[in-house]
Amino acid sequence: MNTIDNEILLWQVTQFIWHEAAILDAKEYDAWLDLWQTEGLYIIPIEDADDYAAVLNLCYDDDKMRRDRIKRFQDGFSISSAPPAVTVRTVSRFVIDAVDGNTVVVSCAEHLVEDKFGRQRIWAANVRYTLTSTDTGFRLQEKVVRLLNSDGVLNSFSYLF
Repeated sequence: MNTIDNEILLWQVTQFIWHEAAILDAKEYDAWLDLWQTEGLYIIPIEDADDYAAVLNLCYDDDKMRRDRIKRFQDGFSISSAPPAVTVRTVSRFVIDAVDGNTVVVSCAEHLVEDKFGRQRIWAANVRYTLTSTDTGFRLQEKVVRLLNSDGVLNSFSYLF
Protein backbone atom coordinates (compact mmCIF):
# COMPACT_ATOMS: atom_id res chain seq x y z
CA MET A 1 0.00 0.00 0.00
CA ASN A 2 1.48 3.35 -0.99
CA THR A 3 1.56 6.56 1.05
CA ILE A 4 -1.53 8.03 -0.60
CA ASP A 5 -3.51 4.83 0.02
CA ASN A 6 -2.38 4.86 3.67
CA GLU A 7 -3.44 8.48 4.08
CA ILE A 8 -6.85 7.78 2.52
CA LEU A 9 -7.35 4.71 4.74
CA LEU A 10 -6.33 6.67 7.85
CA TRP A 11 -8.83 9.40 6.94
CA GLN A 12 -11.58 6.82 6.37
CA VAL A 13 -11.06 5.02 9.68
CA THR A 14 -10.79 8.36 11.50
CA GLN A 15 -14.13 9.44 10.04
CA PHE A 16 -15.69 6.13 11.10
CA ILE A 17 -14.42 6.40 14.69
CA TRP A 18 -15.49 10.06 14.96
CA HIS A 19 -18.93 9.03 13.70
CA GLU A 20 -19.11 6.28 16.32
CA ALA A 21 -18.20 8.80 19.05
CA ALA A 22 -20.95 11.18 17.87
CA ILE A 23 -23.50 8.35 17.86
CA LEU A 24 -22.57 7.40 21.42
CA ASP A 25 -22.69 11.00 22.67
CA ALA A 26 -26.16 11.34 21.12
CA LYS A 27 -27.23 8.05 22.76
CA GLU A 28 -28.25 6.69 19.36
CA TYR A 29 -27.71 3.14 20.55
CA ASP A 30 -29.60 1.38 17.74
CA ALA A 31 -27.35 3.13 15.22
CA TRP A 32 -24.33 2.03 17.28
CA LEU A 33 -25.51 -1.59 17.22
CA ASP A 34 -25.79 -1.33 13.43
CA LEU A 35 -22.05 -0.59 13.22
CA TRP A 36 -21.19 -4.07 14.53
CA GLN A 37 -20.60 -7.39 12.90
CA THR A 38 -22.73 -10.02 14.62
CA GLU A 39 -19.66 -11.90 15.86
CA GLY A 40 -17.96 -8.71 17.09
CA LEU A 41 -16.71 -8.20 20.65
CA TYR A 42 -16.82 -5.05 22.81
CA ILE A 43 -14.24 -5.40 25.58
CA ILE A 44 -13.18 -3.24 28.51
CA PRO A 45 -10.40 -5.24 30.17
CA ILE A 46 -9.14 -4.82 33.70
CA GLU A 47 -5.68 -6.04 32.79
CA ASP A 48 -3.70 -6.44 29.61
CA ALA A 49 -4.03 -10.00 28.38
CA ASP A 50 -3.53 -12.09 25.28
CA ASP A 51 -6.86 -13.89 25.79
CA TYR A 52 -9.56 -11.59 27.17
CA ALA A 53 -12.04 -14.48 27.32
CA ALA A 54 -9.84 -16.14 29.95
CA VAL A 55 -9.58 -13.17 32.35
CA LEU A 56 -11.91 -10.87 34.26
CA ASN A 57 -13.09 -7.83 32.29
CA LEU A 58 -15.27 -4.85 33.10
CA CYS A 59 -17.10 -5.64 29.87
CA TYR A 60 -16.88 -8.55 27.43
CA ASP A 61 -19.92 -8.19 25.18
CA ASP A 62 -20.85 -10.34 22.25
CA ASP A 63 -23.88 -9.45 20.12
CA LYS A 64 -26.42 -10.65 22.70
CA MET A 65 -24.73 -8.84 25.59
CA ARG A 66 -24.41 -5.60 23.56
CA ARG A 67 -28.13 -5.74 22.77
CA ASP A 68 -29.04 -6.59 26.38
CA ARG A 69 -26.90 -3.69 27.67
CA ILE A 70 -28.54 -1.27 25.22
CA LYS A 71 -32.02 -2.51 26.14
CA ARG A 72 -31.30 -1.83 29.83
CA PHE A 73 -30.10 1.69 28.95
CA GLN A 74 -33.12 2.39 26.76
CA ASP A 75 -35.72 0.88 29.11
CA GLY A 76 -34.29 2.51 32.23
CA PHE A 77 -33.75 -0.86 33.94
CA SER A 78 -30.12 -0.09 34.64
CA ILE A 79 -29.64 1.70 37.95
CA SER A 80 -26.58 3.38 36.47
CA SER A 81 -28.64 4.89 33.64
CA ALA A 82 -31.22 6.69 35.76
CA PRO A 83 -30.72 9.46 34.85
CA PRO A 84 -28.36 8.91 31.92
CA ALA A 85 -25.13 10.85 31.90
CA VAL A 86 -24.38 13.46 29.26
CA THR A 87 -21.08 12.73 27.55
CA VAL A 88 -18.63 14.41 25.23
CA ARG A 89 -15.90 12.33 23.62
CA THR A 90 -12.67 13.45 22.04
CA VAL A 91 -10.93 10.81 19.98
CA SER A 92 -7.44 11.43 18.61
CA ARG A 93 -3.96 10.02 17.92
CA PHE A 94 -5.09 7.60 15.22
CA VAL A 95 -2.53 5.01 14.13
CA ILE A 96 -3.10 2.17 11.71
CA ASP A 97 -1.45 -0.83 13.34
CA ALA A 98 -2.17 -3.46 10.69
CA VAL A 99 -3.97 -4.08 7.42
CA ASP A 100 -4.76 -7.61 6.32
CA GLY A 101 -7.09 -7.88 3.36
CA ASN A 102 -10.39 -6.26 4.42
CA THR A 103 -9.36 -6.02 8.09
CA VAL A 104 -7.85 -2.84 9.56
CA VAL A 105 -6.55 -2.54 13.11
CA VAL A 106 -6.35 1.03 14.34
CA SER A 107 -5.40 2.47 17.73
CA CYS A 108 -6.36 5.83 19.17
CA ALA A 109 -6.75 7.78 22.39
CA GLU A 110 -10.10 8.71 23.88
CA HIS A 111 -11.05 11.27 26.48
CA LEU A 112 -14.61 11.06 27.72
CA VAL A 113 -16.16 13.77 29.87
CA GLU A 114 -19.22 12.63 31.80
CA ASP A 115 -21.70 15.07 33.34
CA LYS A 116 -24.13 13.57 35.83
CA PHE A 117 -25.75 14.86 39.02
CA GLY A 118 -24.10 18.26 38.51
CA ARG A 119 -20.55 16.94 38.50
CA GLN A 120 -18.11 16.10 35.75
CA ARG A 121 -15.68 13.21 35.59
CA ILE A 122 -13.00 12.62 32.98
CA TRP A 123 -11.99 9.20 31.71
CA ALA A 124 -9.02 8.46 29.48
CA ALA A 125 -8.42 5.32 27.49
CA ASN A 126 -6.33 3.75 24.79
CA VAL A 127 -8.67 2.12 22.30
CA ARG A 128 -7.97 -0.52 19.68
CA TYR A 129 -10.47 -1.06 16.88
CA THR A 130 -10.50 -4.02 14.55
CA LEU A 131 -12.59 -2.98 11.57
CA THR A 132 -13.79 -4.93 8.56
CA SER A 133 -14.16 -3.04 5.30
CA THR A 134 -17.39 -3.88 3.45
CA ASP A 135 -19.17 -2.53 0.38
CA THR A 136 -21.19 -0.25 2.66
CA GLY A 137 -18.30 0.95 4.86
CA PHE A 138 -16.55 -0.27 7.97
CA ARG A 139 -18.05 -2.64 10.53
CA LEU A 140 -16.78 -3.18 14.06
CA GLN A 141 -15.22 -6.58 14.55
CA GLU A 142 -13.66 -5.78 17.94
CA LYS A 143 -13.33 -2.74 20.16
CA VAL A 144 -10.98 -2.94 23.15
CA VAL A 145 -11.11 0.04 25.53
CA ARG A 146 -8.19 0.11 27.96
CA LEU A 147 -9.12 2.61 30.66
CA LEU A 148 -6.08 4.15 32.32
CA ASN A 149 -7.40 3.28 35.77
CA SER A 150 -9.29 0.05 35.03
CA ASP A 151 -7.77 -1.67 38.05
CA GLY A 152 -8.68 1.21 40.38
CA VAL A 153 -11.95 2.35 41.92
CA LEU A 154 -14.57 2.70 39.20
CA ASN A 155 -18.15 3.84 39.54
CA SER A 156 -20.96 2.48 37.44
CA PHE A 157 -21.17 3.73 33.88
CA SER A 158 -24.43 4.78 32.27
CA TYR A 159 -22.92 4.89 28.79
CA LEU A 160 -20.57 3.06 26.47
CA PHE A 161 -16.96 4.02 25.81
